[in-house]
Amino acid sequence: MVLEGLGKALNSALKKLFGASIIDEELVKELAKDIQRALLVADVDVTLVMAITKRVEEQALDESLPRGISRREHIVKVVWDTLAFYLGEKTVPLTINPGKPNLVMMVGIQGSGKTTTVGKLARYFQKRGIKTGVICADNFRPGAYSQLKQLAERSNVPFWGDEEEKDAVKLAKKGYDEMRKRGVELILLDTSGRHREETGLIKEMRDISKAVKPQEIVLVVDGTLGQQAGVQAEAFRDATAIGSIIVTKLDGSAKGGGALSAVAATGAPIKFLGTGEGMDAVEPFNPTKFAGRLLGMSDIKGLIEKVREAQIEVDEDATMRFMKGQFSLNDMMAQLKQLKKMGPIGKVMEMLGLQYKLPDDIAQIQEENMKKWEVIMSSMTKNELDNPRIIKSSRIQRIARGSGTDTRDVRELLKQHQQMQKMIKQMGRSRRGRRGGMPGIPGLPGM
Repeated sequence: MVLEGLGKALNSALKKLFGASIIDEELVKELAKDIQRALLVADVDVTLVMAITKRVEEQALDESLPRGISRREHIVKVVWDTLAFYLGEKTVPLTINPGKPNLVMMVGIQGSGKTTTVGKLARYFQKRGIKTGVICADNFRPGAYSQLKQLAERSNVPFWGDEEEKDAVKLAKKGYDEMRKRGVELILLDTSGRHREETGLIKEMRDISKAVKPQEIVLVVDGTLGQQAGVQAEAFRDATAIGSIIVTKLDGSAKGGGALSAVAATGAPIKFLGTGEGMDAVEPFNPTKFAGRLLGMSDIKGLIEKVREAQIEVDEDATMRFMKGQFSLNDMMAQLKQLKKMGPIGKVMEMLGLQYKLPDDIAQIQEENMKKWEVIMSSMTKNELDNPRIIKSSRIQRIARGSGTDTRDVRELLKQHQQMQKMIKQMGRSRRGRRGGMPGIPGLPGM
Protein backbone atom coordinates (compact mmCIF):
# COMPACT_ATOMS: atom_id res chain seq x y z
CA MET A 1 0.00 0.00 0.00
CA VAL A 2 1.10 3.57 -0.67
CA LEU A 3 2.59 5.14 2.52
CA GLU A 4 1.80 2.02 4.54
CA GLY A 5 3.69 3.22 7.62
CA LEU A 6 1.78 6.50 7.82
CA GLY A 7 -1.50 4.69 7.22
CA LYS A 8 -0.89 2.22 10.06
CA ALA A 9 0.05 5.02 12.45
CA LEU A 10 -3.07 7.06 11.65
CA ASN A 11 -5.31 4.01 11.85
CA SER A 12 -3.79 3.10 15.21
CA ALA A 13 -4.59 6.60 16.50
CA LEU A 14 -8.22 6.26 15.44
CA LYS A 15 -8.54 2.82 17.05
CA LYS A 16 -7.93 4.51 20.39
CA LEU A 17 -10.85 6.80 19.61
CA PHE A 18 -13.21 3.91 18.90
CA GLY A 19 -12.00 2.04 21.97
CA ALA A 20 -12.55 4.90 24.40
CA SER A 21 -15.55 4.88 26.74
CA ILE A 22 -15.64 8.69 27.01
CA ILE A 23 -14.93 11.24 24.31
CA ASP A 24 -13.74 14.50 25.82
CA GLU A 25 -11.23 17.28 25.21
CA GLU A 26 -8.41 15.24 26.73
CA LEU A 27 -9.02 12.37 24.32
CA VAL A 28 -9.12 14.73 21.34
CA LYS A 29 -5.79 16.30 22.38
CA GLU A 30 -4.27 12.83 22.71
CA LEU A 31 -5.57 11.94 19.26
CA ALA A 32 -4.05 15.15 17.86
CA LYS A 33 -0.67 14.28 19.37
CA ASP A 34 -0.80 10.78 17.84
CA ILE A 35 -1.58 12.32 14.45
CA GLN A 36 1.29 14.80 14.90
CA ARG A 37 3.75 11.97 15.57
CA ALA A 38 2.52 9.99 12.56
CA LEU A 39 2.84 12.96 10.19
CA LEU A 40 6.26 14.02 11.49
CA VAL A 41 7.62 10.50 11.00
CA ALA A 42 6.31 10.70 7.42
CA ASP A 43 8.45 13.84 6.93
CA VAL A 44 5.54 16.27 6.73
CA ASP A 45 6.55 19.89 7.38
CA VAL A 46 6.22 20.87 11.06
CA THR A 47 4.21 24.00 10.29
CA LEU A 48 1.76 21.97 8.21
CA VAL A 49 1.52 19.32 10.92
CA MET A 50 0.56 21.95 13.48
CA ALA A 51 -2.02 23.46 11.11
CA ILE A 52 -3.60 20.05 10.50
CA THR A 53 -3.83 19.08 14.17
CA LYS A 54 -5.06 22.53 15.20
CA ARG A 55 -7.91 22.22 12.71
CA VAL A 56 -8.73 18.72 13.99
CA GLU A 57 -8.81 19.93 17.62
CA GLU A 58 -10.98 22.95 16.81
CA GLN A 59 -13.59 21.01 14.87
CA ALA A 60 -13.59 17.65 16.68
CA LEU A 61 -15.62 18.85 19.68
CA ASP A 62 -18.07 20.90 17.65
CA GLU A 63 -21.40 20.34 19.40
CA SER A 64 -23.59 20.81 16.32
CA LEU A 65 -23.42 17.23 15.08
CA PRO A 66 -25.18 16.40 11.80
CA ARG A 67 -28.20 14.13 12.20
CA GLY A 68 -27.36 10.44 12.20
CA ILE A 69 -23.65 10.90 12.97
CA SER A 70 -22.09 9.92 16.29
CA ARG A 71 -19.39 11.91 18.08
CA ARG A 72 -16.79 9.31 17.14
CA GLU A 73 -17.79 9.40 13.51
CA HIS A 74 -17.78 13.19 13.51
CA ILE A 75 -14.16 13.20 14.68
CA VAL A 76 -13.16 10.66 12.03
CA LYS A 77 -14.84 12.83 9.41
CA VAL A 78 -12.95 15.89 10.67
CA VAL A 79 -9.62 14.04 10.40
CA TRP A 80 -10.60 12.72 6.97
CA ASP A 81 -11.67 16.12 5.63
CA THR A 82 -8.58 17.84 7.05
CA LEU A 83 -6.14 15.41 5.42
CA ALA A 84 -8.01 15.63 2.13
CA PHE A 85 -8.00 19.44 2.30
CA TYR A 86 -4.22 19.63 2.69
CA LEU A 87 -3.68 17.03 -0.04
CA GLY A 88 -5.57 19.07 -2.60
CA GLU A 89 -9.21 18.68 -1.53
CA LYS A 90 -10.62 17.60 -4.90
CA THR A 91 -9.77 15.33 -7.82
CA VAL A 92 -8.43 17.11 -10.89
CA PRO A 93 -8.27 14.76 -13.92
CA LEU A 94 -5.96 15.10 -16.88
CA THR A 95 -8.13 16.86 -19.46
CA ILE A 96 -8.29 15.06 -22.82
CA ASN A 97 -10.47 16.06 -25.75
CA PRO A 98 -11.23 12.83 -27.68
CA GLY A 99 -10.71 12.95 -31.43
CA LYS A 100 -8.21 15.81 -31.23
CA PRO A 101 -4.43 15.90 -30.61
CA ASN A 102 -3.80 16.60 -26.92
CA LEU A 103 -0.13 17.39 -26.26
CA VAL A 104 1.11 16.85 -22.71
CA MET A 105 4.70 17.90 -21.99
CA MET A 106 6.47 15.94 -19.23
CA VAL A 107 9.23 17.69 -17.27
CA GLY A 108 11.24 16.92 -14.16
CA ILE A 109 14.64 16.58 -12.51
CA GLN A 110 16.89 13.81 -13.79
CA GLY A 111 16.29 10.62 -11.85
CA SER A 112 12.71 11.43 -10.87
CA GLY A 113 11.32 8.56 -12.95
CA LYS A 114 9.97 10.82 -15.68
CA THR A 115 10.63 8.56 -18.69
CA THR A 116 9.25 5.51 -16.90
CA THR A 117 6.17 7.55 -15.94
CA VAL A 118 5.65 8.53 -19.58
CA GLY A 119 5.58 4.83 -20.45
CA LYS A 120 3.15 4.05 -17.63
CA LEU A 121 0.76 6.86 -18.58
CA ALA A 122 0.84 5.76 -22.22
CA ARG A 123 -0.16 2.26 -21.17
CA TYR A 124 -2.80 3.60 -18.73
CA PHE A 125 -4.63 5.69 -21.33
CA GLN A 126 -4.14 3.23 -24.18
CA LYS A 127 -5.93 0.56 -22.11
CA ARG A 128 -8.82 2.98 -21.65
CA GLY A 129 -9.43 3.39 -25.36
CA ILE A 130 -7.50 6.63 -25.93
CA LYS A 131 -5.03 6.40 -28.81
CA THR A 132 -1.77 7.41 -27.16
CA GLY A 133 1.71 8.08 -28.52
CA VAL A 134 5.07 9.11 -27.06
CA ILE A 135 7.81 11.44 -28.30
CA CYS A 136 11.43 11.37 -27.14
CA ALA A 137 12.76 14.93 -27.04
CA ASP A 138 15.47 14.02 -24.53
CA ASN A 139 18.75 14.52 -26.37
CA PHE A 140 20.68 14.97 -23.13
CA ARG A 141 20.60 11.63 -21.28
CA PRO A 142 22.30 8.65 -22.94
CA GLY A 143 19.86 5.77 -23.29
CA ALA A 144 16.72 7.92 -23.04
CA TYR A 145 15.75 7.13 -26.65
CA SER A 146 16.10 3.34 -26.33
CA GLN A 147 14.40 3.27 -22.89
CA LEU A 148 11.30 5.13 -24.06
CA LYS A 149 11.15 3.14 -27.29
CA GLN A 150 11.15 -0.13 -25.35
CA LEU A 151 8.44 1.12 -22.99
CA ALA A 152 6.29 2.17 -25.96
CA GLU A 153 6.73 -1.20 -27.63
CA ARG A 154 5.73 -3.03 -24.43
CA SER A 155 2.42 -1.13 -24.39
CA ASN A 156 1.99 -1.19 -28.18
CA VAL A 157 1.78 2.59 -28.51
CA PRO A 158 3.26 4.75 -31.33
CA PHE A 159 6.76 6.09 -30.69
CA TRP A 160 8.77 8.82 -32.40
CA GLY A 161 12.35 9.93 -31.86
CA ASP A 162 15.55 10.73 -33.74
CA GLU A 163 18.88 9.76 -32.19
CA GLU A 164 20.79 11.94 -34.65
CA GLU A 165 18.92 15.18 -33.94
CA LYS A 166 20.46 17.19 -31.09
CA ASP A 167 18.05 20.13 -31.04
CA ALA A 168 15.36 19.40 -28.46
CA VAL A 169 12.98 22.00 -29.88
CA LYS A 170 13.19 20.46 -33.37
CA LEU A 171 12.64 16.99 -31.88
CA ALA A 172 9.50 18.18 -30.13
CA LYS A 173 8.08 19.91 -33.23
CA LYS A 174 8.83 17.02 -35.61
CA GLY A 175 7.45 14.48 -33.16
CA TYR A 176 4.27 16.46 -32.62
CA ASP A 177 3.69 16.76 -36.39
CA GLU A 178 4.27 13.03 -36.82
CA MET A 179 1.83 12.08 -34.07
CA ARG A 180 -0.85 14.38 -35.51
CA LYS A 181 -0.47 12.65 -38.88
CA ARG A 182 -1.00 9.28 -37.18
CA GLY A 183 -4.21 10.50 -35.56
CA VAL A 184 -2.91 10.16 -32.00
CA GLU A 185 -5.26 11.67 -29.40
CA LEU A 186 -2.93 11.86 -26.39
CA ILE A 187 0.68 12.81 -27.20
CA LEU A 188 3.13 12.47 -24.32
CA LEU A 189 6.30 14.50 -24.86
CA ASP A 190 9.31 13.33 -22.83
CA THR A 191 11.93 16.05 -22.24
CA SER A 192 15.44 16.08 -20.77
CA GLY A 193 15.84 15.75 -17.02
CA ARG A 194 16.78 19.05 -15.44
CA HIS A 195 18.17 20.42 -12.22
CA ARG A 196 16.93 23.66 -10.72
CA GLU A 197 20.40 25.21 -11.01
CA GLU A 198 20.84 24.44 -14.71
CA THR A 199 19.54 27.63 -16.31
CA GLY A 200 20.34 26.40 -19.83
CA LEU A 201 18.08 23.40 -19.49
CA ILE A 202 15.34 25.48 -17.89
CA LYS A 203 15.53 27.80 -20.92
CA GLU A 204 15.28 24.79 -23.21
CA MET A 205 12.12 23.70 -21.42
CA ARG A 206 10.62 27.15 -21.99
CA ASP A 207 11.63 27.13 -25.67
CA ILE A 208 10.01 23.73 -26.23
CA SER A 209 6.82 24.91 -24.55
CA LYS A 210 6.75 28.06 -26.70
CA ALA A 211 7.33 26.06 -29.90
CA VAL A 212 4.72 23.30 -29.49
CA LYS A 213 2.27 25.01 -27.08
CA PRO A 214 1.37 21.93 -25.01
CA GLN A 215 -2.15 21.63 -23.65
CA GLU A 216 -0.62 20.87 -20.27
CA ILE A 217 2.82 20.67 -18.66
CA VAL A 218 3.16 17.90 -16.09
CA LEU A 219 5.96 17.90 -13.52
CA VAL A 220 7.18 14.48 -12.35
CA VAL A 221 8.43 14.60 -8.74
CA ASP A 222 10.38 11.94 -6.86
CA GLY A 223 8.41 11.04 -3.71
CA THR A 224 11.54 9.88 -1.86
CA LEU A 225 12.71 13.50 -1.65
CA GLY A 226 10.23 14.30 1.11
CA GLN A 227 9.80 18.01 1.82
CA GLN A 228 12.42 18.86 -0.84
CA ALA A 229 9.83 17.85 -3.44
CA GLY A 230 7.99 21.06 -2.63
CA VAL A 231 11.09 23.18 -3.28
CA GLN A 232 11.52 21.43 -6.61
CA ALA A 233 7.88 21.95 -7.57
CA GLU A 234 8.07 25.65 -6.73
CA ALA A 235 11.18 26.11 -8.89
CA PHE A 236 9.55 24.52 -11.92
CA ARG A 237 6.31 26.39 -11.32
CA ASP A 238 8.24 29.67 -11.37
CA ALA A 239 10.01 28.68 -14.59
CA THR A 240 6.96 27.70 -16.62
CA ALA A 241 3.22 27.11 -16.42
CA ILE A 242 3.11 23.82 -14.54
CA GLY A 243 -0.43 22.48 -14.93
CA SER A 244 -0.21 19.40 -12.73
CA ILE A 245 2.11 17.07 -10.88
CA ILE A 246 2.77 13.33 -10.70
CA VAL A 247 4.49 12.00 -7.58
CA THR A 248 6.51 8.82 -8.15
CA LYS A 249 8.23 6.16 -6.04
CA LEU A 250 5.63 6.12 -3.27
CA ASP A 251 5.79 2.35 -2.85
CA GLY A 252 8.45 2.20 -0.17
CA SER A 253 9.57 5.62 1.02
CA ALA A 254 9.02 6.88 4.55
CA LYS A 255 9.13 10.43 3.15
CA GLY A 256 6.07 10.09 0.94
CA GLY A 257 3.84 12.11 3.26
CA GLY A 258 6.29 14.99 3.12
CA ALA A 259 6.43 14.88 -0.67
CA LEU A 260 2.67 14.82 -1.11
CA SER A 261 1.98 17.62 1.36
CA ALA A 262 4.86 19.79 0.10
CA VAL A 263 3.80 19.45 -3.51
CA ALA A 264 0.15 20.13 -2.68
CA ALA A 265 1.24 23.33 -0.94
CA THR A 266 2.48 24.72 -4.27
CA GLY A 267 -1.09 24.89 -5.54
CA ALA A 268 -0.49 22.67 -8.58
CA PRO A 269 -2.86 19.70 -8.44
CA ILE A 270 -1.47 16.19 -8.06
CA LYS A 271 -3.10 14.11 -10.80
CA PHE A 272 -1.33 10.73 -10.63
CA LEU A 273 0.75 8.67 -8.22
CA GLY A 274 3.49 6.23 -9.14
CA THR A 275 3.12 3.33 -6.71
CA GLY A 276 5.66 0.75 -7.88
CA GLU A 277 7.99 -0.46 -10.59
CA GLY A 278 5.47 -2.32 -12.74
CA MET A 279 4.01 -0.80 -15.90
CA ASP A 280 0.56 -0.69 -14.30
CA ALA A 281 1.80 0.84 -11.04
CA VAL A 282 0.27 4.27 -11.63
CA GLU A 283 -3.10 5.54 -10.42
CA PRO A 284 -5.17 8.75 -10.54
CA PHE A 285 -4.90 10.80 -7.36
CA ASN A 286 -8.13 11.33 -5.45
CA PRO A 287 -7.46 13.28 -2.22
CA THR A 288 -10.56 12.12 -0.34
CA LYS A 289 -10.11 8.45 -1.23
CA PHE A 290 -6.40 8.65 -0.54
CA ALA A 291 -7.07 10.14 2.90
CA GLY A 292 -9.49 7.28 3.52
CA ARG A 293 -6.81 4.73 2.62
CA LEU A 294 -4.39 6.39 5.04
CA LEU A 295 -7.00 6.14 7.78
CA GLY A 296 -7.76 2.52 6.91
CA MET A 297 -11.35 3.32 5.96
CA SER A 298 -12.18 2.90 2.32
CA ASP A 299 -15.42 4.89 2.13
CA ILE A 300 -16.72 6.13 5.46
CA LYS A 301 -18.06 9.27 3.78
CA GLY A 302 -20.23 7.12 1.56
CA LEU A 303 -21.48 5.30 4.64
CA ILE A 304 -22.41 8.59 6.32
CA GLU A 305 -24.45 9.60 3.29
CA LYS A 306 -26.24 6.26 3.20
CA VAL A 307 -27.17 6.57 6.88
CA ARG A 308 -28.64 10.01 6.22
CA GLU A 309 -30.59 8.73 3.24
CA ALA A 310 -31.91 5.74 5.17
CA GLN A 311 -33.02 8.02 8.07
CA ILE A 312 -32.67 5.19 10.54
CA GLU A 313 -34.34 5.78 13.87
CA VAL A 314 -32.40 4.72 16.97
CA ASP A 315 -34.16 2.22 19.24
CA GLU A 316 -32.39 2.68 22.59
CA ASP A 317 -33.84 -0.48 24.15
CA ALA A 318 -32.83 -2.61 21.15
CA THR A 319 -29.37 -1.02 21.22
CA MET A 320 -28.85 -1.92 24.86
CA ARG A 321 -30.02 -5.50 24.27
CA PHE A 322 -27.60 -5.77 21.40
CA MET A 323 -24.75 -4.40 23.50
CA LYS A 324 -25.37 -7.14 26.03
CA GLY A 325 -25.83 -9.83 23.39
CA GLN A 326 -29.35 -10.45 24.69
CA PHE A 327 -31.43 -9.78 21.60
CA SER A 328 -34.39 -11.73 20.28
CA LEU A 329 -35.08 -12.95 16.76
CA ASN A 330 -37.30 -9.90 16.23
CA ASP A 331 -34.45 -7.62 17.33
CA MET A 332 -32.06 -9.31 14.93
CA MET A 333 -34.44 -8.94 12.00
CA ALA A 334 -35.07 -5.29 12.81
CA GLN A 335 -31.32 -4.55 12.75
CA LEU A 336 -30.77 -6.50 9.53
CA LYS A 337 -33.57 -4.53 7.86
CA GLN A 338 -31.91 -1.27 8.93
CA LEU A 339 -28.66 -2.39 7.34
CA LYS A 340 -30.54 -3.40 4.20
CA LYS A 341 -31.83 0.16 3.85
CA MET A 342 -28.24 1.21 3.23
CA GLY A 343 -27.51 -1.51 0.67
CA PRO A 344 -25.91 -4.97 0.78
CA ILE A 345 -24.69 -5.78 4.29
CA GLY A 346 -21.30 -6.95 3.06
CA LYS A 347 -20.78 -3.62 1.27
CA VAL A 348 -21.74 -1.64 4.37
CA MET A 349 -19.17 -3.56 6.42
CA GLU A 350 -16.54 -3.02 3.72
CA MET A 351 -17.24 0.72 3.80
CA LEU A 352 -16.57 0.77 7.54
CA GLY A 353 -13.08 -0.66 7.05
CA LEU A 354 -12.54 -0.90 10.80
CA GLN A 355 -11.04 -3.69 12.88
CA TYR A 356 -14.19 -5.79 13.02
CA LYS A 357 -15.75 -7.69 10.18
CA LEU A 358 -18.94 -9.67 10.08
CA PRO A 359 -18.45 -13.38 9.36
CA ASP A 360 -18.92 -14.15 5.68
CA ASP A 361 -22.09 -16.17 6.22
CA ILE A 362 -23.69 -13.15 7.95
CA ALA A 363 -22.27 -10.50 5.65
CA GLN A 364 -23.56 -12.33 2.59
CA ILE A 365 -27.17 -12.57 3.72
CA GLN A 366 -29.40 -12.19 0.69
CA GLU A 367 -32.80 -10.54 0.48
CA GLU A 368 -34.53 -13.87 -0.20
CA ASN A 369 -33.11 -15.31 3.03
CA MET A 370 -34.56 -12.48 5.09
CA LYS A 371 -37.96 -12.93 3.45
CA LYS A 372 -37.84 -16.65 4.18
CA TRP A 373 -36.88 -15.99 7.78
CA GLU A 374 -39.81 -13.64 8.21
CA VAL A 375 -42.16 -16.39 7.02
CA ILE A 376 -40.53 -18.85 9.44
CA MET A 377 -40.82 -16.39 12.33
CA SER A 378 -44.53 -15.89 11.59
CA SER A 379 -45.03 -19.53 12.64
CA MET A 380 -43.30 -19.04 15.98
CA THR A 381 -44.90 -18.17 19.27
CA LYS A 382 -44.02 -14.94 21.09
CA ASN A 383 -42.11 -16.97 23.66
CA GLU A 384 -40.08 -18.64 20.89
CA LEU A 385 -39.30 -15.32 19.23
CA ASP A 386 -38.10 -13.83 22.53
CA ASN A 387 -36.23 -16.97 23.65
CA PRO A 388 -34.92 -18.88 20.61
CA ARG A 389 -32.97 -21.21 22.92
CA ILE A 390 -36.16 -23.14 23.72
CA ILE A 391 -36.64 -24.12 20.07
CA LYS A 392 -35.62 -27.79 19.93
CA SER A 393 -36.30 -30.61 17.49
CA SER A 394 -40.07 -30.94 17.94
CA ARG A 395 -40.61 -27.18 17.78
CA ILE A 396 -38.38 -26.93 14.69
CA GLN A 397 -40.52 -29.54 12.89
CA ARG A 398 -43.74 -27.72 13.85
CA ILE A 399 -42.39 -24.34 12.72
CA ALA A 400 -41.19 -25.80 9.42
CA ARG A 401 -44.60 -27.34 8.70
CA GLY A 402 -46.45 -24.16 9.66
CA SER A 403 -44.25 -21.96 7.46
CA GLY A 404 -44.06 -24.34 4.51
CA THR A 405 -40.25 -24.51 4.77
CA ASP A 406 -37.66 -27.19 5.50
CA THR A 407 -36.29 -27.90 8.96
CA ARG A 408 -32.84 -26.95 7.58
CA ASP A 409 -34.16 -23.45 6.93
CA VAL A 410 -35.34 -23.13 10.53
CA ARG A 411 -32.02 -24.40 11.85
CA GLU A 412 -30.16 -21.94 9.61
CA LEU A 413 -32.13 -19.02 11.05
CA LEU A 414 -31.34 -20.16 14.60
CA LYS A 415 -27.69 -20.63 13.68
CA GLN A 416 -27.45 -17.09 12.29
CA HIS A 417 -28.98 -15.71 15.47
CA GLN A 418 -26.51 -17.62 17.66
CA GLN A 419 -23.51 -16.50 15.60
CA MET A 420 -24.58 -12.87 15.64
CA GLN A 421 -25.22 -13.02 19.36
CA LYS A 422 -21.79 -14.54 19.98
CA MET A 423 -20.07 -11.92 17.86
CA ILE A 424 -21.82 -9.03 19.63
CA LYS A 425 -20.97 -10.43 23.06
CA GLN A 426 -17.28 -10.59 22.10
CA MET A 427 -17.38 -6.96 20.99
CA GLY A 428 -19.21 -5.96 24.13
CA ARG A 429 -16.50 -7.51 26.33
CA SER A 430 -13.81 -5.51 24.55
CA ARG A 431 -15.76 -2.27 24.99
CA ARG A 432 -17.55 -2.80 28.26
CA GLY A 433 -19.29 0.20 29.69
CA ARG A 434 -19.45 2.10 26.42
CA ARG A 435 -22.67 3.50 25.01
CA GLY A 436 -23.32 4.62 21.46
CA GLY A 437 -23.72 3.21 18.00
CA MET A 438 -21.51 1.56 15.45
CA PRO A 439 -19.95 4.31 13.36
CA GLY A 440 -22.60 5.36 10.92
CA ILE A 441 -25.13 2.70 11.94
CA PRO A 442 -27.35 3.89 14.80
CA GLY A 443 -28.98 1.07 16.66
CA LEU A 444 -26.08 -1.35 16.40
CA PRO A 445 -23.50 -1.69 19.18
CA GLY A 446 -20.13 0.01 19.07
CA MET A 447 -17.69 -1.49 16.64
